[in-house]
Amino acid sequence: MTSTAKAPAPGGGGPHPDHLGHVIFITAAAAMGGFLFGYDSSVINGAVEAIRERFDVGSEALAQVIAAALIGCAIGAATAGRIADRIGRIRCMQIASLLFTASALGSALPFALWDLAAWRVVGGFAIGMASVIGPAYIAEVSPAAYRGRLASFQQAAIVIGIAVSQLVNWGILNLADGDQRGEVGGLEAWQWMLGVMVIPAALYGLLSFVIPESPRFLVSAGRTEQAKKVLAEVEGSKVDLDARVHEIELAMRSEHKSTFRDLLGGRFGLLPIVWVGIGLSVFQQLVGINVIFYYSSSLWQSVGIDPTSSFFYSFTTSIINIIGTVIAMIFVDRIGRKPLALIGSVGMAFSLGLAAWAFSYKTGTGDDISMPDLQGTVALLAAHAFVLFFALSWGVVVWVLLGEMFPNRIRAAALGVAASAQWIANWVITVTFPSLSDWNLSGAYVIYTIFAVLSIPFILRWVPETKGKALEEMG
Repeated sequence: MTSTAKAPAPGGGGPHPDHLGHVIFITAAAAMGGFLFGYDSSVINGAVEAIRERFDVGSEALAQVIAAALIGCAIGAATAGRIADRIGRIRCMQIASLLFTASALGSALPFALWDLAAWRVVGGFAIGMASVIGPAYIAEVSPAAYRGRLASFQQAAIVIGIAVSQLVNWGILNLADGDQRGEVGGLEAWQWMLGVMVIPAALYGLLSFVIPESPRFLVSAGRTEQAKKVLAEVEGSKVDLDARVHEIELAMRSEHKSTFRDLLGGRFGLLPIVWVGIGLSVFQQLVGINVIFYYSSSLWQSVGIDPTSSFFYSFTTSIINIIGTVIAMIFVDRIGRKPLALIGSVGMAFSLGLAAWAFSYKTGTGDDISMPDLQGTVALLAAHAFVLFFALSWGVVVWVLLGEMFPNRIRAAALGVAASAQWIANWVITVTFPSLSDWNLSGAYVIYTIFAVLSIPFILRWVPETKGKALEEMG
């Protein structure tokens, strides 16, 4: 499901300005899947402590419920490509919309813990689909001259979705007078937090009915006249439509369908470059970034901060995440992938180390927990700095590198393996944090600090610089 669009056909220097607004609308509509990806991934943050109390569960069982979505993510990401190639990108978006809607309603009205976990898996399946379909569709409808900027809509939508979920959670908590289990309109506050996602999920579904199918899919399905119509809409009437359709057909016929067998051959089973891709994916998660997005509200409450303030800090870290992502988008092509990743690793190691030091001053148990003012302030600043350094580096750079560093003949299969490694590492961090936090919160952050430090020699020794290189140069 990779894009085949290369340079505009003769006579077509990109879309006419009249068409660009339409292309931006189509891209933004498709990026709603990215918004839901971010929203659904992090909205659980506001419900963690309420779920623990409502169903009277320990840290291990709670972690399994939080991480259940990641199982669905892995399945959805693995199957979305085949589904989209068979029934189309738009139909795939509509299925994801229905799954997001069902997950929101089911998660808001669970009758048991296992029921909540099952709906989390359904939502995860939708996230996995959106993570594949959104970027693929955007690449396939974007004119070459604007593809890079339009592709960034997906990542921007994800971080905006994370921020909006935390803002919504904070607003609902205030309506419930600061009580996650406080009643609002006949339901507990945490149920509203999980259920509100129905609104963007329905909007995503409605938008999918007003945007065109991918020209690539239409050509593959033999619907060339429809493909020409869409190409005219997004690339302008000056483009030689017959030549563009022929170009897509040629590219599809010459595509090499890479398989797992193509990745074999190195000293340790896989090719060295595949191990580098796996390492990038794993390090991106083992620094503990998703602890912030899945558990930050309960994290701050565990060191004595009241629920309303903890929800507000979750929102502010999400804003920092957006700022960092914008910085990465500005500088990733200017200073290069490796320098940006190194800046991020050093910054993350320093900020995580500070957080580990601050959390070591935590005292008390149960509802009687406190930290000295100095250490509490340092912990808050360090957490925000960690998110900033991650977002301006590894949050964007890893995906850029994974899209560029593999040779053409193995790119699709290698990306699949690297993405799977990322979901697995994400799951490991998600299920272990509550138990690690109960054992020693400072110790947990020491572990994340170690991984941030180890990422520095990993970048220096093994990660290639891909800035300014054509994809065909990757060997």
